[in-house]
This record gives sequence, C-alpha cells and structure tokens, in this order.
Amino acid sequence: MYMKIKQMKEQGFKIRRIARTLGISRTTVYKYLEKSPEEIAEWMASIKVRTKKLDPYEILIHTWLSEHPDLSASQIHDWLRERYPDLVVGGSTVRSYVKELRNKYGIPKTEPKRIYQAIADPPMGQQAQVDFGETKQKTSQGKEIKLYFISFVLSHSRYKYVEWLDRPFTTRDVIQAHEHAFQYYGGIPYELAYDQDSLLVVSENAGDLILTSEFQTYRDERKLQLFVCRRADPKSKGRIENVVGFVKKNFAENRVFQHIDKWNEDCLSWLDRTGNGNVHNTTKKDRLMCSRWKGNTSDRSLKSFL
Repeated sequence: MYMKIKQMKEQGFKIRRIARTLGISRTTVYKYLEKSPEEIAEWMASIKVRTKKLDPYEILIHTWLSEHPDLSASQIHDWLRERYPDLVVGGSTVRSYVKELRNKYGIPKTEPKRIYQAIADPPMGQQAQVDFGETKQKTSQGKEIKLYFISFVLSHSRYKYVEWLDRPFTTRDVIQAHEHAFQYYGGIPYELAYDQDSLLVVSENAGDLILTSEFQTYRDERKLQLFVCRRADPKSKGRIENVVGFVKKNFAENRVFQHIDKWNEDCLSWLDRTGNGNVHNTTKKDRLMCSRWKGNTSDRSLKSFL
C-alpha cells in the first residue's frame, strides 16, 4: 500500500485522487507519506510476521477510525460482517484488534454511558415497549437529512423491530408500524408500554389518559392493553430507551443515507445480523431464538396475530 501511495504521489497525483483510487481516507494517505524510510522499513518488516485474522482489514478499519473516531468496536464488527459476509470473526477479537489500532495510531474514544436501574423481566409475551427516535444522516450527495424511527422491543427476550421514515410520523404511520411489528413478531404482546407521545395521547385528565381518536379506534379494534408511562419516568421503559440508543449508535451513526427503502432494508438486515442476532448481555439468550421462524421461541406466549 505504501509503495502504491508513494508511486502515485511521485507521478503527480493529488492526495484526493490517491485516496479515491485506493479506497482509503486522505488522512491515511497523509500518514503514510509522513513516515520516514526507516519507519516504513520497520513497518513492512512487521507485516511479514503478522498472523492476526484481521490484519488484511487493517487499512480499512484504520480508515473508518480516522474518519469516525467515535466508532465502537461492535459497529466496526457489524460493518465488516455487512461488507464481508464470509468473514467469521468473534466480537472479542474485533474489540482487541480495534483497541490495538487505536493505541497504534493514537485514536482515542470516549463514550458517556447512561445507567438505568435494573427492573425484573416480565413473563414471556407479556409486554412490548415502544418509543420513537430521530437522527441526522449524511446523504450520498454530502447533504444532511433528518430521519425518524419507531422501535419495539419484547421486554422478556429483548427481540427488536425498527421502522424508519424520512418525514415525521403521523398516527396512521404509527398504526401501520404496529401492524408490521406484529407481523414481524408473529403475534401481539398482552401489553404495550409507551411514553405520553402526542401521536397517541391527547391529554391527561385527573390521571386518566385521553388517546387520539384514531389511535383509540385502533386500540379498540385490536383490543390492545396499553400502559402509558408518567412523564419524566424513563425507568418504566428503560429497555426501549436502551434500544433507541443502540439503534442510533450501532446502526445509524456514520452510515450514509441513500433512500428510505434501502435504509429500512439495511436496518432489517442489521436486526437479523446484530440487533437480534447476538446473545444479550443481560438475559444471556440468543435473541434469534425468539424469532417467529423458530419453533422454540422465548416469547411464544404472544397473542395470536390473526
């Protein structure tokens, strides 16, 4: 790689052209060009004795970290799996390798953590929590667009569903997303937990919540049991709060937006691959085993969808 960069530079190519041709960042090009002949010789000698599985991807990972210093190791793991489906590598291997590269190239990362008090899991199929989120994404044309999403999580298994729009949700959109989520889960939880969102709740009268007419009609048709949290009470639905943050940080952050259909397709693939595809740190269960396609589901107590 260094020899290609050096050769193109000597031939008069500009840094931008070199980076585009080799598929690396301009920062990476500058770093290679700044190395002395002795440093390059030492670096090339070290390459010959490397045996680590992710070494062939070092330049790519370094480029990602240089462009997005806030990238987590789990997001890098997902990006590798997305681009190289045949690559089999464990999360701990990626974490160690990313940590090594951060130390090697001096790319620190700090990430504030929001701590929630643990709440006992409800029974299987008892509850799903629902919440909204929004992000700002760079488009393939270099512009910025605001995206909106609704997320669902089964409280027992942590099995998730996410749906995106490139405009604010309406109540009709929310109802349609519920139907899609029930299809995705293969059933309806006995209780749905929400915040007091204006798409769902008009007002609170002496402790009684008044739903929007459209959502009230849908609730009656589906015979949904609702639990609406009090204001400023995130502990009541901490699981979905964590999911919203996970979607923003692990799926959406630093991802380039093309169009909404492709974005939703990529998000569903991410759910299968990462969002629902790994063992949950708290439950220690494989969330894919909660899929409607599996015979032994942890949430098979869901009410019939039909």
